[in-house]
Amino acid sequence: MASSSSLASSRLIHAFSFKSWDHDVFLSFRGEDTRKTFVDHLYKALKQQGIHTYKDDETLPRGESIGPSLLHAIQESRIAVVIFSEKYADSSWCLDELAYIMECRDTRGQIVMPVFYDVDPSDVRKQTGKYGEAFENKHELENKHKVESWRKALANAGNLSGWVPKDIANGHEAKCIEEIVRAVNSRLSQLSSDDNKDDLIGMETRSEELVSKLKIGSGGVRFVGVWGLGGSGKTVLASFAYEKISKHFDDHYILENIRYESSQAPGLKGLQEKLLSRILQTEVKLDSEQEGRRMIERRFSNKSVLIVLDDVDDLKQLEQLAGGHNWFGEGSRIMITTRDENVLTHYADEIYTVSLLSEDEAIKLFHRHAYREDKPIEDYESLSQDVVSYAGGLPLALKILGSSLYDKDKNEWMSALAKLRDIPSSEIMKKLKISYDALEPDERELFLDIACVLRRWPLDKAKMILDCNFHTVIGVKVLVQKSLINVSNGTFDMHDLIEEMAHYIVTGEHHDRPEKLSRVWRVKDVLDICYVDTTMVNDETKVLVLPPRLPHDVTNMNRLWMFDYPTSLPSHVTDPRLPPVVANMKKLRWIYWEGYPESSLPINFQPINLGCLMLIMGRQKELWKGCKQLPHLKILDLRYSKYLKRTPDFNGLPLLERLNLKACVLLEEIHPSIGFHKRLAYITMIGCSKVKMFPPIISMENLETLKLSECEGLKRFPVIQTNMDRLKKLCLDGTPIEIVPASVGQFCTNLASLDLNGCIKLKTIEGNFRLLKSLKYLNLQSCRQLENLAENFFDVECCLDVLSLSTKRQDSTFFKNVMNCMGLHFFHKESSVKRMKFPKLPRYLTKLTLSWCNIGDGDIPTDICQLLNLQELDLSLNKFSRLDSSLSGIPHLKSLDLTNCYNLVELPDLPLSICILKATDCDSLKSVGDLSKYKCLWKVSLWREHKLIGGERALRSMLQGNVDEDRFMSVTLPGGLQVTNAFPYISTYTLQLPQNWYNDFSGILLCADNLQDYPYKIFITETPILMDSQPDHWEEFDKNPESYDYALVGYVPFSSLQNTLWWNSTYTAITIHMEGIANPKVALVPRISKGDSRVRAKSAIEFSDEEVEVKNTFRILSYSKLAAMVVWTHGGIGSSFIPTETQVPDGLFAPALTKEPDESEEEAKRIYIEYKKLYSKETRKEIKRST
Repeated sequence: MASSSSLASSRLIHAFSFKSWDHDVFLSFRGEDTRKTFVDHLYKALKQQGIHTYKDDETLPRGESIGPSLLHAIQESRIAVVIFSEKYADSSWCLDELAYIMECRDTRGQIVMPVFYDVDPSDVRKQTGKYGEAFENKHELENKHKVESWRKALANAGNLSGWVPKDIANGHEAKCIEEIVRAVNSRLSQLSSDDNKDDLIGMETRSEELVSKLKIGSGGVRFVGVWGLGGSGKTVLASFAYEKISKHFDDHYILENIRYESSQAPGLKGLQEKLLSRILQTEVKLDSEQEGRRMIERRFSNKSVLIVLDDVDDLKQLEQLAGGHNWFGEGSRIMITTRDENVLTHYADEIYTVSLLSEDEAIKLFHRHAYREDKPIEDYESLSQDVVSYAGGLPLALKILGSSLYDKDKNEWMSALAKLRDIPSSEIMKKLKISYDALEPDERELFLDIACVLRRWPLDKAKMILDCNFHTVIGVKVLVQKSLINVSNGTFDMHDLIEEMAHYIVTGEHHDRPEKLSRVWRVKDVLDICYVDTTMVNDETKVLVLPPRLPHDVTNMNRLWMFDYPTSLPSHVTDPRLPPVVANMKKLRWIYWEGYPESSLPINFQPINLGCLMLIMGRQKELWKGCKQLPHLKILDLRYSKYLKRTPDFNGLPLLERLNLKACVLLEEIHPSIGFHKRLAYITMIGCSKVKMFPPIISMENLETLKLSECEGLKRFPVIQTNMDRLKKLCLDGTPIEIVPASVGQFCTNLASLDLNGCIKLKTIEGNFRLLKSLKYLNLQSCRQLENLAENFFDVECCLDVLSLSTKRQDSTFFKNVMNCMGLHFFHKESSVKRMKFPKLPRYLTKLTLSWCNIGDGDIPTDICQLLNLQELDLSLNKFSRLDSSLSGIPHLKSLDLTNCYNLVELPDLPLSICILKATDCDSLKSVGDLSKYKCLWKVSLWREHKLIGGERALRSMLQGNVDEDRFMSVTLPGGLQVTNAFPYISTYTLQLPQNWYNDFSGILLCADNLQDYPYKIFITETPILMDSQPDHWEEFDKNPESYDYALVGYVPFSSLQNTLWWNSTYTAITIHMEGIANPKVALVPRISKGDSRVRAKSAIEFSDEEVEVKNTFRILSYSKLAAMVVWTHGGIGSSFIPTETQVPDGLFAPALTKEPDESEEEAKRIYIEYKKLYSKETRKEIKRST
């Protein structure tokens, strides 16, 4: 027989049910017939299986009245096994038992299983033989009032299917007992599942996924981990799966609560004994853990076993209980539930991550525990929704909270919810805190920093801060493995209740004493510390963050301060009482402070452990007086401190690695000690317009990045007097330097990126750039006075990857503003420009910009066609009328930009690899030609004011020729309305889907009359068609190409929607709500390819323009089953042309560099108005004539 049972799993699942039973099985028998023989063996077999069995002489306390206790035991048993023997009917006690058992069968659904031991079932059923004699000779005389009920009970029981031991296996009782135990086991498992199906909400699908990872029947031995957050249902899920598959194994067992049991005597040895005893069906005692290891391996290696090791938290536990695949026989499966992924890495063949409940599942589970049909409460739905939202899909929290609210009225519910906002449930916190308690001390500190302050911060910025005090990489891995945090969408994140647990730990017993908190970040606490005694030393606070309005509250961090800078900061942040209090915080290791007051940091400010000091938008003129010793400071960030005049002395900051002075617009003096700093690796001074000189670089051998962009007063390149082999990035764009000295080539030999864009006074690049063997990026755009580069300026074998050589020579103030602020590109009169002579191009280029280089017919460098790695080529704003057909020979070219090439008459032959073609405002272009042969082409820009012969056929030829129906397409066509702001175009269509639409059609075509820079937003929802409603009609995909007379056409394949929560191929109608699209047209596109339409959704198009255009052209969003959202941004004149926002990607935040927000907006409007005047039809014609 199977030597172990699924009852362990039944009990685990059973624990989540309201209805409970005292016993699994009640044994009814005649003692003198079977107590020491058959019943004794059956009882032992049931107990070995973990089946809680009631046997009167074993269970009843001595001296207790049998009657009431016995009746209660019968009533509280799930199954009654009745052993009918020869003298069973002689006993009135047995017959009373039987009568009550049969009554419980009728009233409570109790299962009755008869065993006919040495009696004929017909004697029991008809009361003949020994049973008839008992009634005739005894009961008819002594118990007349009970005879009728006893006879009825015997008749009904005799009619039940049961076992006759003498007829099984030639009378071998052991075989019969094996069958009985197996049947009891099966019925209990089934009953347990049925009773708890409401508590197993969401487990069916998850258990199927888990079972699929076990690969039952595939042979071999497999270990599968079940990993997830505390309280997420790992144990219940593993037990549920266990019940489903246990019948496929020789032996099976769930070893429960390993984390707890291993910490109690006798520890792992006791767990080994329990496992061995259950599987081997005999009591096992061990002398040591090593003996247990050897015995498990020896005795289990020839068995097919299913074992669940529940709540493992230490690798040693697995080593002692399941030390390897070779410990178990062919076909064995081991499931391991844990909160710590690390314990699975050495053993598990696969890991199943337990997902939290969906909103619908969470509502159902909460309802199961909280709702009383006999006592419904007012506003139950809205109140329960608040609780479900708080629990965040965590089953443990839903059950605890539901049970606690079960018998409460509306006012009590509201009070309980209000309390939760301030004081979390201690029962939930205790359960979640188990993972925290298992951390090392430094890991606990790291977790609390992330949970209290850095949740949803950009990952790179958060790690940069944490690296000042922790070994972040390994620490974060531990926290992820223990299910305390996760890394998603480039940020740290966690469950809301885990964050609340961290807050609970930090506040602890000091809820009303902020000076005792290890981390101060909440508004209330920041306000309270303003009133703390300024003479009292604080040895508790380690992290100070204010104001508590942090970057994770804002989606677009680059615009965070555009509207706040700097006047809207909370008053308590700039409170002059704060600095003296902070100066007494001696254990500080990180300060983040926006809007520091006007005074310098106090003299007694000396936190020895301070690793990161960030005073953003401070009002101080100098950081501190004199030289301050901060021996562990690694990051000094003073961004946007608009009144700062001078930097501190860097001699007292020996470990400083990062210095950020971005947009310190009044900064004039850089302390000369910076040039001697040996540890500095990163310096940014972008927008420090008053700085006239960077101190001589004497010994900055660790410097990797130096950004001096937009330092408008910096006329001379920094003097370099030492080797700077680690310098990788040098940004001098927007500075008035005139010469790049030879020292760059001499001392910066590992330079990878040099940006000189907009250096309008640059005349000469001295030195030998051929020495820069690591240079990959060089930007010389808008270097108007730069002399022609020598033909051998580059080593053709160098690794240069991106090269921009546009000149943009134009001296008018307006053009300067437009080009520098907005990147607008316009032709200038030929008399003011001479054609640029190009150097020999490096052969490994992938991106080349030759925009506005006055290139005419035949002037394109001949070696362009030899650039075998080239992917992006920008030839916009040049005067050629035709392009050499040899361009088609560039094998990997994917993006070609011909925008504003007004003289271009025809498109050249393109490489077959082309994905993106931009030919906006090519007014002389006569025809487009056939685009169908370019199978990768998905984005085309052909917009101009007047018609283009054949332009309307561009989309059709692309759709017909493109064999991949699952690729997005976005096309601008000639004509149509071009706008630069998002007009309130809003349209809604309800459309009935054709039968078999998903197999017959590949996607949706969207057409717009307007071209705008802002995204179009398309919301798609499933809509039931009502009987009296009249749905809109789909436009037909017209065979007449002239019908596509639109400014913009896009194609969204159905495959791109497949992975959204919204997707369902059985929908019969949908509603499409469109914002920003004028005169929209919506069409279904028939499939070209026939056959299996169940294609895989592509995660990305073949060549994404994300880097080229900044934004993806299409983004598919879906946060629920209710709707999918398509965000479509083709770009007409482009967001880069109009200053709608300040973009400074290298900082945490990006306010306007030199102006208040209102001034910036006014300046942007002024430039835009001038641009619109310039770009009128008449002006454009004049520009064309000049070219």
